[in-house]
Amino acid sequence: MKQEDIIRMAQECGLIGMRPHLDGIYQEALAAFAALVAAAEREACAKLCEGMEENNLELRYEYRRAVLNCADAIRARGNT
Repeated sequence: MKQEDIIRMAQECGLIGMRPHLDGIYQEALAAFAALVAAAEREACAKLCEGMEENNLELRYEYRRAVLNCADAIRARGNT
């Protein structure tokens, strides 16, 4: 997520005003917070995928592997 996106979303929810550099909030801290939230959401989504695999052991190997690949792909989004 780009810093401009984080600032825009913070403005949309009223966390900061239209001039974030004057609002007393550190943009670096805001970006770090957004990164933590995004990482937690990615991990929650990946665990949902893994749960599908664990709860459906009768599924074919290819399907189970695809579900686990999805979990890996979701986690990898944090490395880009």
